[in-house]
Amino acid sequence: MYKKNDNIKLPEDPDTIVWKYLDLSKFLDLLMSRKLFMSRSDKFEDQYEGTFSEPTYEEIKKLSENNPEFLQYYKSHREKVVVSSWHINEYESFAMWQIFTQNNEGLAIQSTIGRLQKALKPEINFSQFIGEVNYIDYKKEYIPFDDMFFPFMFKRKSFQYEREVRIISDLTENNIKINDGLKIDVDVNQLIEKIYIHPKSENWYKKLVIELVSKLDYTIEIEKSDLESDILI
Repeated sequence: MYKKNDNIKLPEDPDTIVWKYLDLSKFLDLLMSRKLFMSRSDKFEDQYEGTFSEPTYEEIKKLSENNPEFLQYYKSHREKVVVSSWHINEYESFAMWQIFTQNNEGLAIQSTIGRLQKALKPEINFSQFIGEVNYIDYKKEYIPFDDMFFPFMFKRKSFQYEREVRIISDLTENNIKINDGLKIDVDVNQLIEKIYIHPKSENWYKKLVIELVSKLDYTIEIEKSDLESDILI
């Protein structure tokens, strides 16, 4: 179960819809293992992930003049933070299909903020938090550093289209080995409200997904994306 952190903000409505776009292999891994993969924060494509904006960096640099370990700690901290990214949107997103899936194949998991909160199972070794990402100008705006999660809850404005909500954990004080990431226990039936299949996928692909979900004893509603539905003219 996730823990509340008053410094990390979330939409107030628990029915706020969120999405995760992924390929079939990652989707099957989630269903079969009943575990959600969280990526190590320094493995994201965005090289600024978990770093500070320029005004904040300048302040930290001054503070670390007589204590170089202070700055080094922030640099290495990214290796100990893991993240699962979700996209806030009332509707499915054509752009997200293009970015996160390939070859006209892939799926989108539809969930809600409330479902994410309830789906997380208590972890003995570390806490899990859920928060909404803030998008700022890294050259001008300040990121506070009185909470160790803050660098991971801010991104550059050029990523604003992601409208990202994150499940996030800091494993700094835990003796857990992280390579590319970490899998956490989740209640899959609670996590997934509905599954959408790629709008350009073939009928055989939809049948395959339905059959796989059924064989794994899930009763999750499955739909083909209606972004490619017939034109009315």
